[in-house]
Amino acid sequence: MSSLVVIGAQWGDEGKGKLVDYLTVNADLVVRFQGGNNAGHTLVVNGETTKLSLVPSGVLHSKTKCAIGAGVVINPEVFLSEVNKLKEAGVAVDPSRLVIDGRAHLILPYHVAVDQAREEKKGDKKIGTTGRGIGPAYEDAAARCGVQLSELRDLPRLLQRLEGVIAERNLYINKVLGVDKTVTLSEVEGVLKRVAPLILPFMADVSYLVHEASLREEKIVFEGAQGTLLDKNFGTIPFVTSSHTIAGAVSTGVGVSPKIVGHVLGVAKAYSTRVGSGPFPSEIFGELADKLRTVGGEFGTVTGRSRRIGWFDAVGMRYAARVNGITSLALTKLDVLSNIPKIKVCVGYNGITDEGLFLNNLENIEPNYIELDGWEGDISKAQKLHHLPQTAQVYLSSLEELCGIPISMISVGAERDATIFSNQASFIKGFIQ
Repeated sequence: MSSLVVIGAQWGDEGKGKLVDYLTVNADLVVRFQGGNNAGHTLVVNGETTKLSLVPSGVLHSKTKCAIGAGVVINPEVFLSEVNKLKEAGVAVDPSRLVIDGRAHLILPYHVAVDQAREEKKGDKKIGTTGRGIGPAYEDAAARCGVQLSELRDLPRLLQRLEGVIAERNLYINKVLGVDKTVTLSEVEGVLKRVAPLILPFMADVSYLVHEASLREEKIVFEGAQGTLLDKNFGTIPFVTSSHTIAGAVSTGVGVSPKIVGHVLGVAKAYSTRVGSGPFPSEIFGELADKLRTVGGEFGTVTGRSRRIGWFDAVGMRYAARVNGITSLALTKLDVLSNIPKIKVCVGYNGITDEGLFLNNLENIEPNYIELDGWEGDISKAQKLHHLPQTAQVYLSSLEELCGIPISMISVGAERDATIFSNQASFIKGFIQ
């Protein structure tokens, strides 16, 4: 089976973009299957930084076709802006190599207005949404009143339907949320008339496209956004995203059989981070947290918000391995832990076992740690596992044992080539060669 799912195994921001960029060097197709422009994937190639939020991370490889599945919610203006920025950077982006499923739902101005009004009303009880309309767009999809990309082919009919939807959303914003904000039908009409002729050429049947590619045994990478612990069912509810972030979402987000998945690569940092509110059992504070945040560049790609910092959480990783069926782990930012004398790993939660781990009940738990020796010096030039300091190798083998997952890839720097393959990487190596 020549397919690979790349998912975040923590709270997002694990470095999936870099890994997908690396793994799609020889891929035929890379498919984004959930989330929206709340995702932020940063690629660094030859010193040049590219930031993406909707376009799949394989776009920098000219021979790789990119697809956005029906499970993604699309802000058409953000998509078109991202395409234009890529073109300005000399990247070939057109409908011959970038497509969007016609079933994908659109984020429109009233979705953004609802999202931002809700956060404003919650005050200090905010859940930390990016305010980009992701949640309200998914809500409309579930309520059967959302707008699919294919509907832009008949704007008069769509606008007639939206008149009642927009009136209802304005009533909700004004009377329920108490925010003095109104989105007019003419405002939405202006957006749709402007974007429709520009985005419709990118429309395709991604479900069929992926099915046919699978029959031809082409190399397919499915790219996830956010992280497992932010899944709307299996994450730290209510501090989660609005989509399913686990590997099973490939099937529902693309419209293909689960049998198409060959290997699930979980991506995790060598420590933990989280953006926004919500429980974070292994969180650390003070000078060390500030140092890791600075060295690791822990600021959101989309929002610029500083990320909370914590030690690696083996309990959460075992959970992620189970709900995703992770077959191997890619560990990123190992270099950020250099020059720290002692490194802790969370190995348990007081009073909670793996069997009874419900992530909506982690606010007051106490983490249990083990402590390992750190290492000194710059490891970003290491090209083989044995090039790493012995204590770094011990750290990696300890994580494998604690999580029950082999580590197949280790990232030791931001650049594409700052990646080490372990002896567990036979499938991954075969995939990119």
